[in-house]
Amino acid sequence: MVAPFVIFGYGSLIFKPPPHVIAQVPGFLKGYVRRFAQMSHDHRGTPERPGRVVTLVHKEEWDKFSGSDPFPDDDIVWGIAYTIDPVFEAEVREYLDYREKDGYTMETLDIYGIDQTTGTERVLIHGAFCYVGRNDNPSFIGSEPLDVLAGNIWKSVGPSGANKDYLYMLADAVKTLSPDSFDSHLVALEARVRALDNAKEY
Repeated sequence: MVAPFVIFGYGSLIFKPPPHVIAQVPGFLKGYVRRFAQMSHDHRGTPERPGRVVTLVHKEEWDKFSGSDPFPDDDIVWGIAYTIDPVFEAEVREYLDYREKDGYTMETLDIYGIDQTTGTERVLIHGAFCYVGRNDNPSFIGSEPLDVLAGNIWKSVGPSGANKDYLYMLADAVKTLSPDSFDSHLVALEARVRALDNAKEY
């Protein structure tokens, strides 16, 4: 029996799911960080003024780039695992390869969850697919000071819309995944960008 195609979304896939989903479950990865460490030239920015979008980085790799990161010890990433209808697997793979074309590579990872009756963690799905922005891709920029990052996100706009809207939708979505879902980086970054919004109003 062929294993189903399961894709783990940790960025825009959380609030803009892929097509032909037949099942979905929230879960988390261990040993990774989610950071706005990837330039976006084609969705939330332009080649002249690239925006910033999240990528998934192995924790031990991130340690080499995390000099400006106020949360260097985070290593849990919450998201959603989507099971795709086998009839449309090839179509969805092609769709995702195009959508994630700006510096992302496919990897296979285990997705964890928390048993709400016992409070213990367990593997929900073995070998789910996930798009990871490796640090050797040309769009990877590593860690930026939070205020600099917030300023870039607040100003950037691309074909898919304002960069700050991407941040706001992602932050809101992660909060609703599970009673246990949390992301210190997202919370702090959202607060800084919203502060820029509020300052603009006065």
